[in-house]
Amino acid sequence: MLSAIAGIYELNNEYSFGETMMHMMKALQKYPADDVNIWRSDGLAMGCHAQWVTPESINEELPRYDTTRELAITADAIIDNRKQLCDQLDIDYSARKTITDSELILAAYMKWGRRAPKYLIGDYAFVIWDERRRQLFGARDLLGRRTLYYHHVPSRFAFCTVINPLFVVPGVHKKLNESWFAEFLAIPMMMDTIDVHSTAYGEIKQLPPAHSFTMAQGVVTIEQYDELAASSPKLKLKTNGDYEDAFREVFQEAVHSKLRTHRQVGVRLSGGLDSGAVASFASKALSQEGKVLHAYSYIPSAAFEDWTPRRLIANETPYIQASARYIGNIEENYLDFEGHNAIREMDTMLELMEGPYKFFENSFWLTGMLERSQEQNVGVMLNGSRGNYTISWGDPIDYYARLLRTLRWTSFYQELKHYARVMRTGRSVVMPIIAKQAYAYLIRTALAKRKSDIPLVIHPDFAARTKVIDKLMPHHVGLTDYAHDEVTARNIQFQRLSVSNHIGTSTTKLSLPYAVSERDPTSDPRVVRFCLTLPHGQYIQNGIDRSLIRRSTEGYLPDMVRMNIHARGVQGADWIYRMLPDWGEFQDQLHKLCRDSSASYYLNVPQIKRSLEKLGTEPKLEYAFDHDARLLMRSLIAYRFIKQWS
Repeated sequence: MLSAIAGIYELNNEYSFGETMMHMMKALQKYPADDVNIWRSDGLAMGCHAQWVTPESINEELPRYDTTRELAITADAIIDNRKQLCDQLDIDYSARKTITDSELILAAYMKWGRRAPKYLIGDYAFVIWDERRRQLFGARDLLGRRTLYYHHVPSRFAFCTVINPLFVVPGVHKKLNESWFAEFLAIPMMMDTIDVHSTAYGEIKQLPPAHSFTMAQGVVTIEQYDELAASSPKLKLKTNGDYEDAFREVFQEAVHSKLRTHRQVGVRLSGGLDSGAVASFASKALSQEGKVLHAYSYIPSAAFEDWTPRRLIANETPYIQASARYIGNIEENYLDFEGHNAIREMDTMLELMEGPYKFFENSFWLTGMLERSQEQNVGVMLNGSRGNYTISWGDPIDYYARLLRTLRWTSFYQELKHYARVMRTGRSVVMPIIAKQAYAYLIRTALAKRKSDIPLVIHPDFAARTKVIDKLMPHHVGLTDYAHDEVTARNIQFQRLSVSNHIGTSTTKLSLPYAVSERDPTSDPRVVRFCLTLPHGQYIQNGIDRSLIRRSTEGYLPDMVRMNIHARGVQGADWIYRMLPDWGEFQDQLHKLCRDSSASYYLNVPQIKRSLEKLGTEPKLEYAFDHDARLLMRSLIAYRFIKQWS
């Protein structure tokens, strides 16, 4: 079930909690729903704005109260390890096909108590009322694919899947959280903030990924129940074939578990390995159910001329077509969204995201694909968004640098020879690059202190007032020239909760308006943990990067895609091209920003003026990846967010 949940618990009954609950549920009416219910008890009300996605969720009543256990639950949850849980919980075989995910969560809570979330795999946020203990207990999934916001004072606790309904709760004010906003503006990377507890609003908190909460006697306790450990022992198998078989088994299980819907299944299909692998494994499974896989692919408009280097591909149509037709059982949808661009969708995105955002380059086609899939009765949209750090991870230069640094001369020489052949270059060309990478750690301490030349959106005075730069510097979020090695970068992807939180927040808020559940098998905890235990040599072999996925998808993907070594798809290369008809308006709005004192309090107006001058009235298309162009767009998004407070 994909849902929006909400609730309020009044310890002193100072306000009419029932009336407040009604207002909170009314605020959720803008989202489609198959069913809407409220459950009330003494001082407590919980609601569920339900979207039935899985077969078991049809006609499921949430919230529900279990009279025997004296437990009530409201849940936004799709549980993937149902078979494993049924075995662990001794669920009767006759009930296993029909038992709902919320019932499994309750059974897990009965057996394991507050440790229950550790046993659950899937995308979820839920809240349980334990009547015997007079406490609320809730949790958010390990990778934060679903959200849970809350407001707490000693006499009241209110929660919701999204933020805006919480503003109807008595005593909650729509007040800007300047600490959060400072982090958002100061971080040049795609990440929003490093603080996974805070939100853009001072009186609203967020439950972080992999965390649970307990509310008892007016006290809220937050604790982390699990983590994706990167220090697990390396898997040791005999042959490449054994690793490939093991990978296919784990990946197929992850993909299979995410196809569970009574509606149609879609996939965001690019011309690369990650989404291609997801599509291939999904298509084969769906064909056995008599279903077709609906593929949605973004392509630039016909008039766009690809300016990118030869190693990059802005229009992946030939590769997408090759994958779709090789895989089979796929209905192709090629979408160019003519007439759409980042500025025309900005207000819509600000409303959907309930705050500022950074992924403007692809915002209009992310929502556009969801809208099209909703029209085609798709309930689950698959993607491979985190595959670069799991199934297709593996940078050859970094790996060879490790071999060189650890004096594994034989392996290094063999791999260097293969790599030079594959890349059609000389070893003398590659060797200095590897040597520089091998001993880069010697200068990383200095680089960690040297400020990056990337222009910042945040006004220097606002940064100084909030001391945000000092706060962010130890976290290496792009403010310095320091760069992680590939292993560290991958570990951070799954250890730093802010990365998962950023992805999960956008996933939840974009999916709700279209009643389409976004599922990513490449970030399934079973897949992540498996990939983290593999020897590095499984990812780089015989001079070929991303070796494991290339080998494992033989017979699943065409060689044109599977063995594409020299070119990679790039998304967002056309965003400035799409903006050209509105460039004059874009400049006008930025000039207005520069004259507005409310903007200059937060935003780096002198830098905005310099960036505007650089891009001019007819910007070059290749500025699509330019720091100044990105700064201008992010500044305007932040400005429009600020004006909501005026």
